Amino acid sequence: MSGCLVMSAVELNPTSLREAFGHFPSGVIAIAAEIDGERVGLAASTFVPVSLDPPLVSFCVQNSSSTWPRLQGRPALGISVLGEAHDAAARTLAAKTGDRFAGLETVSNNGAVFIHGTSVWLETEIEQLVTAGDHTIVLLRVNALTVHDEVAPIVFHRSTFRRLGG
Repeated sequence: MSGCLVMSAVELNPTSLREAFGHFPSGVIAIAAEIDGERVGLAASTFVPVSLDPPLVSFCVQNSSSTWPRLQGRPALGISVLGEAHDAAARTLAAKTGDRFAGLETVSNNGAVFIHGTSVWLETEIEQLVTAGDHTIVLLRVNALTVHDEVAPIVFHRSTFRRLGG
């Protein structure tokens, strides 16, 4: 049967889609800002570089997020690309309650918050928001960056945090 595609009958639902999408490995980022002296942030595994000129990146956030509305109005957002040592931190940042920055050393610049020990810091501002089903695509303009070459990123694949083979 050369050239014939046979697809198995899998019901399209959030569970089957999450499992299928999980086969695509992705990096994990923290998006954070300081609001009235408090560090506020969330984790996302939907980070995508978009454009070099102008410098744009994006991530997706669930419309049900209670944290995103707090971050959305900030003039500067810090993006930290989590490193190999951040598997526990990624879970903490994704938690619904509690101190998402417990045990993490951070630095603030212009209200953007960055996590020490991560591979890349991007100081960004919101360029555009695009509604996309149960998520919003957040397009960010990069205003400054710092690269920590010695830190390897962590990868999220099939609901597990993994290290890159080296």
